[in-house]
Amino acid sequence: MKYPSLIKSKLPNIGTTIFTIMSKLATDNNAINLSQGFPDFSCSDELIGLVNKYMLKGNNQYAPMAGLMGLREVIAEKTEGLYSAKYNPETEITVTAGGTQAIFTAITAIVREGDEVIIFEPAYDCYQPAIELNGGKTIYLQLKAPTYSIDWEQVKKVINHRTKMIIINTPHNPTGSIMTASDMAKLEKLTKNTEIVIVSDEVYEHIIFDGFEHQSVARFPKLAERSFIISSFGKTFHTTGWKMGYCVAPENLMTEFRKVHQFLVFSVNTPIQHALAEYLKNKENYLSLGSFYQKKRDYFIDLLKGSKFEFIPANGTYFQLLNYKGISKEKDTDFAIRLTKEFGIASIPMSVFYHELIDNKALRFCFAKKEETLEKAAGILCKI
Repeated sequence: MKYPSLIKSKLPNIGTTIFTIMSKLATDNNAINLSQGFPDFSCSDELIGLVNKYMLKGNNQYAPMAGLMGLREVIAEKTEGLYSAKYNPETEITVTAGGTQAIFTAITAIVREGDEVIIFEPAYDCYQPAIELNGGKTIYLQLKAPTYSIDWEQVKKVINHRTKMIIINTPHNPTGSIMTASDMAKLEKLTKNTEIVIVSDEVYEHIIFDGFEHQSVARFPKLAERSFIISSFGKTFHTTGWKMGYCVAPENLMTEFRKVHQFLVFSVNTPIQHALAEYLKNKENYLSLGSFYQKKRDYFIDLLKGSKFEFIPANGTYFQLLNYKGISKEKDTDFAIRLTKEFGIASIPMSVFYHELIDNKALRFCFAKKEETLEKAAGILCKI
């Protein structure tokens, strides 16, 4: 049935996300799904028990718009303990329906028609649509392969009076790279005496390897005073389907954030907030995450050493890039589809994280999986 054309799309070039496409392809072909970033193992029984406890206690109605005070207080303690940064739980912390909602809210609160926002490619796919929906212009800068580091001289060249925001992501999805203290110092210097706002996507803050420390913008007072910091309980506690995260920011920024947040979701899941407030009191529940995932990363790449894929071990996140230039000259999208259909293993082609679909012959694989899943996947990859 045909319908009259009543609207002009605000996102004419946006279709279904690659994560949905590849996960469906994996299901249709009964393939091992290392494409979408979610664990195939259970979260903590204790955490599930706490959610159930608070449900049975009757905590099933609206939470306060900014989040339960008990949870915000624990977040404030956690942030100060990790990064020596003090945030007021009353005015500077908001609990959100996941990291993506928090990012969208921060962008919507700040970006106006004609504002320019710098992002670094390959970039997670939720940044650019949010910028465009708010009338902003995305300025794309490429990270330098193979380490995927930022060229700060390039950043300096594109900053002008229209630059309103810079979005950073560390540890970085999809590459697994991390920003250093030197990177933060350079960002601080470039934004000094400007009105540029930083959105720092730090949803993988606890998943960092090889003795490195996470360099949150919260560690750098002059950056923190102009920054929204986005975190994710879903990534931290293996509960991506719960869609729970939070944002911390100085009061002047958080005031604007909450103006949007209250009309976007108003508040988020009440019993889970109660459960997280209690669960976070045991610091080991998040401090042990880096070593937990490093074992999985090491196990996965050790299994791949006999393969024809090339790789540099990820420094953070639960994603590993594999370069297949020694195997095939196919486009990465075609190769990813063929791997799924013919070999039974699904990944994400890296070109989709670039607005110009730059093809470096690399695929992203999620290693947040059980050992038996990683063994099966590596067995297939070693035969290719």
